[in-house]
Amino acid sequence: MSASTHLGSATLPLYTPLPGGKIRCTACARYCAIPDGSHGFCFVRKNEGGKLVLLTYGRAAAVQVDPVEKKPLSHFHPGSRVLSIGTVGCNWRCQYCQNAEISQEQVVQGRALSPRAAVAMAERFDCQGVTFTYNEPTIFAEYALDIIREAKAAGLFANFVTNGYMTPEAVDAIGPHLDAVSVDFKGSGEPGFLRKYIAAKGPEPIFDSAVRLKRAGVHVEVTNLIVPEVGDDEAALRKLARFVRDELGPETPFHLLRWHPDYKMLDLPETPVRTLENLHAIAKEEGLAYVYLGNVWGHRLEHTYCAHCGAIAVRRFGFTIQEWALGARNRCRSCGHVVPIVGALSDGYIPTFATPVG
Repeated sequence: MSASTHLGSATLPLYTPLPGGKIRCTACARYCAIPDGSHGFCFVRKNEGGKLVLLTYGRAAAVQVDPVEKKPLSHFHPGSRVLSIGTVGCNWRCQYCQNAEISQEQVVQGRALSPRAAVAMAERFDCQGVTFTYNEPTIFAEYALDIIREAKAAGLFANFVTNGYMTPEAVDAIGPHLDAVSVDFKGSGEPGFLRKYIAAKGPEPIFDSAVRLKRAGVHVEVTNLIVPEVGDDEAALRKLARFVRDELGPETPFHLLRWHPDYKMLDLPETPVRTLENLHAIAKEEGLAYVYLGNVWGHRLEHTYCAHCGAIAVRRFGFTIQEWALGARNRCRSCGHVVPIVGALSDGYIPTFATPVG
């Protein structure tokens, strides 16, 4: 299978024909109308003779073994290892992107990695799942889905780390195959922030995708990257927390991530920890039961606390689990309350950090 083609299925490819030889890409909320011979905003979905071609099919720009907590997923198969896969290209233009060398790359490149080879690699490195991350996986959905099919046949789970800027068509195609997603809102999804720093029109497609994925039975966790001074608006955070509470459920894990200077935004400081703590308090006020701080290793708000009695249920340090204080069926050992975590601590778990693979 050539890297410039894709495998078809009953629900793919994600495009529709338009008059004059154009096609409408339906993978992301931009709905690019692409003339023959040109590509969409993401650089990698191209119109060749009236058909959509995924230029990055079988071309992985980043491959690494990670703890699932790095995604971040704190309530999904804790202690498990995943093979993380990304390609070049993206449907966003985040001015602070820490993966800009691949997400903003306009020339298709990467190692050849077929779906079968990807799953074989995951098994070789003792992974329990595959994760699509580093750039927006929706733009290489056809490739990701073929890997997922191989992964499921091998007994592995699959998840997306996504900006959520998807379409209903994409959710319908991808959702039934996913086990978990981490949906990252960036700057609490405040419209002005999205327009200025990401080149996205607004948060509505993200809200819609998160709800659709939840309804499809996918485990959903929400992340929110807090950029100081320009993306730390308390009112926007409060609005997002209410959305999560009302539409996804108050027990939905909610991660507030510390930002660091990168790419085209090197003049701002790291997010002050105090800012994160204040936003954490607001999210709790709005009724969210499990709120975490990310990228602040050693902070007490990395831990999972029982929502009933407040006892530490899972003690964490960064991406590692230091203490598992849950009993059978993930019941708090102090009060018996069930902590809503999918799966238990992986058998034989030994704290590990990210492992590069080639």
